[in-house]
Amino acid sequence: MISQPSRHCTVELQALPSRIGQVRRIVSAQLRYWHLDPLIDPAALGVTELLTNVHRHAQPDKLCTVEIELLLDRLTVSVHDHDPRLPEVREADPTATCGRGLAMVAAVSESWGVRPDGESGKVVWFTLPAPAPAVAVPVRPPYDTARETTRRHSVDGRRPEHAPARSAVAG
Repeated sequence: MISQPSRHCTVELQALPSRIGQVRRIVSAQLRYWHLDPLIDPAALGVTELLTNVHRHAQPDKLCTVEIELLLDRLTVSVHDHDPRLPEVREADPTATCGRGLAMVAAVSESWGVRPDGESGKVVWFTLPAPAPAVAVPVRPPYDTARETTRRHSVDGRRPEHAPARSAVAG
């Protein structure tokens, strides 16, 4: 039995710098809507890095699809593009200004990977553990406050008699 249904969101785009920021905001808004606020920063960072790789390296075009899916206790973010070449994880030169994207994705995610997608294309993905749902706070306190109050104000332990209401207004 599945206790929580699957949640899914897909965005198709050209991986251009102006679009990458828009998709980051879409992913953030979707996670906020799903009440997954703790995942916004790592998911936004990861999707930004993957889309930047599509922008910089994918051929023949920059068309790609971003998918985010929450299934049970795991959020998966994936980027599909039309370039069959798989990314290479290289040791980044400490003085280099680029080349650390996949290392950053690996650092913020629970797991990540890449797989061929059909005859032309690939999918690069990463997962994040969903936070445990908040524990429900009981609506009623664990004891009956009315009964406790009655006992506190009763001299002999019996229920006090009802007193008639009085008005503070003279007359």
